[in-house]
Amino acid sequence: MKVDQKGHTTIIKDTQNNVEAFVGKITNEYHVFQGQNLILDVSHNKTLANADLVHFKELAKTHKKAKKSMIIVSDEVDFDKVPNYLNVVPSVLEAHDMIEMDEIERDLGF
Repeated sequence: MKVDQKGHTTIIKDTQNNVEAFVGKITNEYHVFQGQNLILDVSHNKTLANADLVHFKELAKTHKKAKKSMIIVSDEVDFDKVPNYLNVVPSVLEAHDMIEMDEIERDLGF
């Protein structure tokens, strides 16, 4: 797990290709990240499937309650089948754009 912080956003990159272990580590250290927007980069995991996204469900709910964005980066999933409670984009640049849009919506009170 590699962590990089830029402003109000933390990028966490999975280095082990194990989604369940990755989510477990983030959950265990969540107190460190809870005030930040999160970009969870699993893009180098070429075996990621839509079924693996279920592991992010509780983390996504918790982070949404904190009024922060959590974006998953992967181009291996079928975007039409991603659950509504998750935001998945194919690149880190798009994740940053998504966070900016979420911040604007929160500032406007949506």
